[in-house]
Amino acid sequence: QLQASGGGLVQAGGSLRLSCAASARTLRGYVMGWFRQPPGKERAFVAAIRWSGGSTHYADSVKGRFTLSRDNAKNTVYLQMNSLKSEDTAVYYCAAKPDRGLPTIRDGNRVDYWGQGTLVTVSS
Repeated sequence: QLQASGGGLVQAGGSLRLSCAASARTLRGYVMGWFRQPPGKERAFVAAIRWSGGSTHYADSVKGRFTLSRDNAKNTVYLQMNSLKSEDTAVYYCAAKPDRGLPTIRDGNRVDYWGQGTLVTVSS
């Protein structure tokens, strides 16, 4: 249902844009989130966007560097990642959860859909 893409290898300070496309359904009424799991660590919340209205919410570690946007026509959410650091290296996952408020997606529970991961590697 969710297809994540855009990962790759980038040098520190560089940029990448991740995409998460939803197939065969509208995302209206959902919050779309991004999570990441660094090697050997647990999954952590990165950012989320409310499909209706477009308000956003970011983890402190990425505020000012990462930006979420959405394309209603393409049913796609984008995560623009700038000023990348080595600690951003992780497998990134997108998720969709019924909208009960932006912060409720942070724990990654009761998510309806998960995308497959896309690997982001930042070399220092």
